[in-house]
Amino acid sequence: MGTAPLFLVEELPASGSVLLDGPEGRHAAAVKRIRVGEVVRLGDGRGAVGRAHALAVAKDSVEFALDEVVHHPAPVPRVVLAQALVKGDRGELAVELATEAGVDAILPWRAARCVARWEQGPRGEKALARWRSTVREAAKQARRPWIPEVGEPVSTADLAARGGPALVLHENAGAVLSAADLPADGEVLLVVGPEGGVSEEELATLAAAGARPVRLGPEVLRASTAAAVALGAIGVLTGRWCERDAAPPAPSART
Repeated sequence: MGTAPLFLVEELPASGSVLLDGPEGRHAAAVKRIRVGEVVRLGDGRGAVGRAHALAVAKDSVEFALDEVVHHPAPVPRVVLAQALVKGDRGELAVELATEAGVDAILPWRAARCVARWEQGPRGEKALARWRSTVREAAKQARRPWIPEVGEPVSTADLAARGGPALVLHENAGAVLSAADLPADGEVLLVVGPEGGVSEEELATLAAAGARPVRLGPEVLRASTAAAVALGAIGVLTGRWCERDAAPPAPSART
């Protein structure tokens, strides 16, 4: 039996009933074909997830009764992904995979070698909306309590000004991610370049601000898949992928 589907609501009360309408209600009633008595999960995308069963089903809405609500803490350390704009649907694939792998926030990065260009105006707004929609649906698919925020596009200077720990994925880096000194809490910025890679000027700017170039391994990954692989490594190397309420793994010797 599969895991109960997750539907998103604006606000999740501690108890009582919840009417799921709008696009989510239509999806539950017409696509998922939820039936009376069926158990689902309802979440607010901000850590609260409730177990609920269907009380009544209409054409484009479902009324649920909440059985219990659990508030899940956000993972630590928090990982923010600066994902360079990627042409075609590979940008959406990148943020979809990163969301499934557990990223906490995404910054679309206007890197120097980006083929894709999100210009100011309707076209750029439409592209950003697609990323946000993709992230929302991927979070639902992964049954995530927290939906990653997708911010406005940023420049290299914006990334350098953020401060704090930062890792730049680069195929020629001398250090490997598995040996990186990752914090137990706080925030980590993960920078992934475009198809043409991170330029030397960008690498120098980010390194001057404290960022550390690292590589994942001997293979060179696509711009659309590198973040997901790195997030998996970070999940194992920190306490992010521990069972909830379990202690993080003890640091191991790294070479």
